[in-house]
Parts: sequence; C-alpha cells; structure tokens
Amino acid sequence: MSVLVSNLHDYMTEILQIQIVGAKIARKYNKSKGFLKGALVMGNRQQEYVSHITPREEDFSQWYTDVILKADLVDYAPVKGCMVIKPYGYGIWENIQSELDARFKATGHKNAYFPLFIPESLLRKEAEHVEGFAPEVAWVTRGGSEELAEPLVVRPTSETIICAMYAKWIQSYRDLPVLYNQWCNVVRWEKSTRPFLRTSEFLWQEGHTVHATEEEAEEETLKMLNVYREFAENVLAIPVVTGQKSQKEKFAGALRTYTMEAMMQDGKALQAGTSHNLGQHFAKVFDIQFLDRDGQLKYAWQTSWGVSTRLIGAIIMVHGDERGLVLPPKVAPIQVIIVPIALHKEGVLDKAQEIYKQVAAAGIRVGLDDRDTQSPGWKFNEWELKGVPLRLEIGPKDIEKNQVVLVRRDSFEKIFVPMDNVVQAIQDLLVDVHNGVYKKALKMRESYTSIARDLDEFKAIMKEKEGFVKAMWCGERECEDNIKAETGATTRCIPFEQEHLADHCIYCGQPAKHMVYFAKAY
Repeated sequence: MSVLVSNLHDYMTEILQIQIVGAKIARKYNKSKGFLKGALVMGNRQQEYVSHITPREEDFSQWYTDVILKADLVDYAPVKGCMVIKPYGYGIWENIQSELDARFKATGHKNAYFPLFIPESLLRKEAEHVEGFAPEVAWVTRGGSEELAEPLVVRPTSETIICAMYAKWIQSYRDLPVLYNQWCNVVRWEKSTRPFLRTSEFLWQEGHTVHATEEEAEEETLKMLNVYREFAENVLAIPVVTGQKSQKEKFAGALRTYTMEAMMQDGKALQAGTSHNLGQHFAKVFDIQFLDRDGQLKYAWQTSWGVSTRLIGAIIMVHGDERGLVLPPKVAPIQVIIVPIALHKEGVLDKAQEIYKQVAAAGIRVGLDDRDTQSPGWKFNEWELKGVPLRLEIGPKDIEKNQVVLVRRDSFEKIFVPMDNVVQAIQDLLVDVHNGVYKKALKMRESYTSIARDLDEFKAIMKEKEGFVKAMWCGERECEDNIKAETGATTRCIPFEQEHLADHCIYCGQPAKHMVYFAKAY
C-alpha cells in the first residue's frame, strides 16, 4: 500500500477511505471473534494507528495514555507520580514558554528565581495558605547525615518565600510596582497522578506582583487572566471560559481567584490557568509595608498567577484524534515535515533538501524525514501520530510538474502548490490550520454546554452527557457541596458574562445570586 501512496497521489484519498472501511471491519471482527486479527498488512496506515491507540469512545483515559507514550512525549519515571518529559514533549513546553514569556515581558514583567526549599516557619505564617497545601507538602528533614534544625518544604508554590524577600526589598512607594515572574518546578505530593494533568512534580510559571493600591492589584489580576485567555485562544487554539472562582474553589490565602476553564473531549473541564488577587493577607503576615506619598506606612497589595505543563495535557485532550496528536502550529516543535517519495530516485533527496533550507530560512520549524529504512506510508503515520500540522510530499512526478503536495493534519486536505510559492503557501496554511483547529474545538465545547433550570434537569445532563452546565446558584457553600456530592460536578467559575436563566438557586430554591458553569473536572 505504501508503494501506491508513494506513487499515486491522485488516488490517495480513495485508497485511505478503503483502508478506513477495512480497518473498521477488522476491529469489529477482532472484538467479536478475533477472526481478522492481524489480517491487515503493516503497510496499511489505518491499521497501524488503530493497532496501538485505543479509540477515544472506547476508553478516553487509555487513549490519552496511548497518545502521550506513542507520540514520545513522556515516559514514566522511577519515582512514583513523576514523569520524564522527552525532547518532543519538552519542545512543546519550550514553545509555550517562549510565547508566554514574550507576553509577560511586553506587560512589564521581569523573570527572577527563588529557592526550591522553604523553611517550615515561613509556610506556617499564613494559616489559610498552609491548611490548603499541607496535605500535598513534601518535607526535607535531613541534610546529609544530620537532622535539620528546621524542616524544609519542597516548593509547592512560592508565595511565602517570595513574600519574605519582598518584605526586605520594598520600603517606599517608589519601589512599586514589583512585577516578577519565575519559571520553575514545584512539588505537590499527589495521591492520584496522570502525566501532564496531575503529577507530583511539574513545571510551571508563577507571577508575583506587589502594588500600592487594591485597584492596581485587581487590574493586574484581571490583566494577566486576559493574557492567559488570549494565549489559550490564539496560540493553543483552545476556547476558554473565564470568570471568578467560588470562595470554596479559590486559591488558599487569596482574596479572589479568577480562572480560565477549558472543555475536554470526554466532557470534563480542565482548569487551564488561574490569577489571584491576594489582597493584603500575605503582606500583613510577612510585614510587606511601604512609605506612601502621603507619609503613611501602608501594607502592600499583591497578586499571583500561573499556568503549568498541564496545558500540554489540555492540548492533547482538546485537539487529539484517533491517529494521535493534533498540535496547534504555534507550539508544534515541527510545523511542517518533508517526506520525500521514492527517496532512492535521482534528484528527489536533493530537491527535498533544497526545499528544507528554503523553508527553514523563512523561520518555519521544519523537519526532513530522509530515513531509507521506512516507507513513506509508515512515515505518514508516524508524523500524524506526533501531530505535525503540515506534511510536505515531494516525489519524481512532483518534480516534473514543479510542485509539492501539502497535507493538513487537522483535515487531511491535500493541496498542490507550485515550488516557487511553497514558503508562502506553508505560512498561509499554518494560519488556516490554527483557525480550523480552534473552530473544531469551539464546536466541541458548544456541544458540551447545556442549560439546567432545575435539579432534575441538572442531574440528567450530568448523567447522560456531562460537559459544562450553566445554572443559577445562591452563593451558599452548603448548596455547592451538596451539588458536588449528588452529581460529581463542581463550580468551575462564575463567568464575567452573566445570564439570567432563572430567579432561584438550582439546588435550594432560594433567590439566585450568580449564573455558574458547573462541570466534572480533572
């Protein structure tokens, strides 16, 4: 089959359709009788990806695990709950870092780095904060052969140690605002883990800012949430819902927490990023004061905000399909992969290398698969699994026609492009792929968004469909807890754009205060 794919571009779509039908028949018999197990030859692209990736509708969790392992993103570490991020997976994180870091610097923030270890006394200074993180804290009690005079905490988040330093550095209103960010790892001793989504150690960024007034802190908090939202939509191609967390769901020690929530293909929500107005809570505990313009000594106002490698999990679960990853072009380590057809024939590899240099010179992340040990069909399958946004095919007949073939990963559409226009075509298609991936994700989210006006309707949706459920809530913790206990759904956010769906709370029937997005969540 790979020979046909190699030499007959015009028939590829028809061939693939035949293969898909054959693979579905094979899977049916495999399940029922095992009759056709292994019947499809290895050159069959459909068979190859079906054989090692569990269908999403069959077991979404296993599909996710299959994808991250087969796409070579991660491996399990010898330490329970930890992951090894392999180069291809780390390449995605590097592109996330690059895009976000540019946005942070454009808004006046500077990068710094603070210690991994936090003295126990610092963590315990803020009661609400330590209560929120105590179950997840990893402790260091020995240094070499000696017991430590004071136990150390391995950083679960950095508010306390950063606040200790801010108390030293900030003396006057002239020192404000402080706009710092750090890229680092944190450790939270999770009981249940899954690579990227929840691990005992993970990578993230955490911004920590200090301001003279509550208004300035609130402006910063919302500004950074909007930075995250814009990044999610315009870089990750993930539509998100933004709003405020309930008091129960807010960050431990924060005055207010704002969040962006994304919907995964299995109907569960994912908290993709948060921004916290810390108020003066930490400032009063750590004595962060400044002499204001009026000569008065005042406590500062603070914020913190962060996203993590969890975003890679979101990319996988929002965009992935039966063939594996579907990467948004702006974070894909390889944006276009060149696959020469009939590699052994004269002039093919030379032309492929020429195109590679041309595309690379334009700043496009490009790869050239010139391995002579695998067929073109096998390569197609591998790079589809890895989610590369565009594939460029070039063979003898293409050279004769002075063209290349571009294949989109999101739609598998084939486009024939003149060689002298290849760079511009790739640039344009990368934009189109991003837009296509985003629209598909938005359509998926909309299909998973429902309205419930009473509890029975709410329970029916959560049982049959899941997804986001918009409903009215009185604002009381008791109702929030009862809804979770009876349905498994939590308040994901109180959206900024409120809708009046009813006058009463979905649970208790008392006057409603907010329209809320509820969902089961990772």
